[in-house]
Amino acid sequence: MIYFDNAATTFPKPAVVVEEIKKCMQSYGGNAGRGAHSLSLKAAEKVFECRSLIAELFGAEDADRVFFTPNTTYGINAVLKGLLHDGDHVIISDMEHNAVLRPVWKMANEGRIEYDVFKTYTGDARQSPVRICASIAKLLRPNTRLVFCTHASNICSEILPIKEIGAFCHKYGVLFAVDAAQSAGHEEINIADMNIDALCVPGHKGLYGPQGSGAVVLGRGITLDTLIEGGNGIDSMMPEMPSQAPERYEAGTVAAPSIAGLCEGIKAVKRYGIGNIADNERRMCGRICDILCNTKGVSVYLPQYTGSIVLFNVNGLPSEKTAALLDGKGICVRGGYHCAALAHKTLGTDDGGAVRASLGMFNRLPEADLFCKAVREIVSS
Repeated sequence: MIYFDNAATTFPKPAVVVEEIKKCMQSYGGNAGRGAHSLSLKAAEKVFECRSLIAELFGAEDADRVFFTPNTTYGINAVLKGLLHDGDHVIISDMEHNAVLRPVWKMANEGRIEYDVFKTYTGDARQSPVRICASIAKLLRPNTRLVFCTHASNICSEILPIKEIGAFCHKYGVLFAVDAAQSAGHEEINIADMNIDALCVPGHKGLYGPQGSGAVVLGRGITLDTLIEGGNGIDSMMPEMPSQAPERYEAGTVAAPSIAGLCEGIKAVKRYGIGNIADNERRMCGRICDILCNTKGVSVYLPQYTGSIVLFNVNGLPSEKTAALLDGKGICVRGGYHCAALAHKTLGTDDGGAVRASLGMFNRLPEADLFCKAVREIVSS
């Protein structure tokens, strides 16, 4: 099997991830932060280790700036609904995933907030950080509170200039939040250097943890309203949630086995090196784009961007059909719209979507060649 669906979730996971999950469940599976006995304390120790690793990886002020979530989507909702107040205005990009668009749209549809969409000029040869920031500037209002955008697209290999966007936002007193679902573990990110007030990351993608793991990393001085309330092991006699982070944002039992696995996934990524992972993915992406762009009957979208994703269609075939045919040849990809309506409209692939091949740490060039061979066989059949 060739697994080219890493943008959905990375597979396989490093062996140490699986081993640590099993170890947690068998040896120290107490409820972290919910007791003073040895099993609870050992689980809490592992949770703190993972929290500290995430803070270090993304340049947070300290480990308390990190809180765990089940996935990136939960984190995005927590940030949007924790920062925005009634009457606020938010600006998002034209490359957003539905994880950003749908909560924003719902809040606007309820009359609570207003929102606009800025242009990223994706695919335009004149695209630049200055031009993107100018697009945001045109949409600024006195009540603009937040700009929220993706770092790396989930349907192509475009990476937005978040450092420049963040600097622009802070210049005008606007908060800046980032969806790092496709960049965490693939690209270096430092929230202080990049002027990011809230970073939402998955555990199960580029950090090679299990599904059911994710985190939000908060910048200095950022406090969110709570998305859910409940027990968190501190101030138990008080009816309100405490102001203390990260417990303020972690109502209910944390997923210690998933977090334990994520901890080891992050260590594996650090051992391999984020730069080395990115270089490997770019080499494969470039090889695939070169071959498919020279294959009659195949349309490759934005091959000028090389990263971890190749988006294409076999002419005359629905994207889901192409994906199914590749699955029959032992190759896992994803067809359709990838939960990214805005991005597909921006790329002009909103009529039927496209096939996404997404690469990861364990993929190698021979797999890229076999994949291209399989696509050519589909074209000629």
